[in-house]
Amino acid sequence: MPRIIGLTGNIACGKSSVGQMLLELGAEHYIDADLIVHQLYQKGQPVAQQVAETFGTEVLASDGSIDRKALGAIVFHNANALAELECIVHPAVREALLDEIKRVSTSGIVIIDAVKLLEGSSGALCHSKWLVICSQEQEITRLMRRNQLNGDEARMRVRVQPDISSKLKLVDEVITNSGSLAETRDQVMAAFDRFCQKFGHVN
Repeated sequence: MPRIIGLTGNIACGKSSVGQMLLELGAEHYIDADLIVHQLYQKGQPVAQQVAETFGTEVLASDGSIDRKALGAIVFHNANALAELECIVHPAVREALLDEIKRVSTSGIVIIDAVKLLEGSSGALCHSKWLVICSQEQEITRLMRRNQLNGDEARMRVRVQPDISSKLKLVDEVITNSGSLAETRDQVMAAFDRFCQKFGHVN
């Protein structure tokens, strides 16, 4: 079975940057849970149909897929709605992750990048769980730039997330992504070395 590192952290904290560094260090395969969700939201997918049935046709785009911005406007203002959405999405994401992992060679290192790694069941698949953190203001700035949101929209999405301190005791490594890329890379290299010493570096 592949060795699996789970990357998590709040939105726009820099998980993908850390994931790219891990690939450069020798990880074999990168799985983006957000991309899986995007695929599950396409027209005709059972998850997309269930989401539309639960939240109404206003969350459908003109092509029949889920309009993530419209859906976000509902769930990011309502904790119960967000929990309901996660009950629909999390099991399907876990099954898709398992399918992806099965396609990887039995001796490689796999990275799973998932915002909800600890809240869902995907964390149980990982040999090591890493938390990427940065300040809320950095998250807001990065989210505005990445998702073309205004300040109010970005702040709302950041502040609806759970307090990061509750996750600290649930992970094996914490990567602080508040400084330069070089500073982040140094932390990633050290954590990767510890992972390889524990589980074996097999490329």
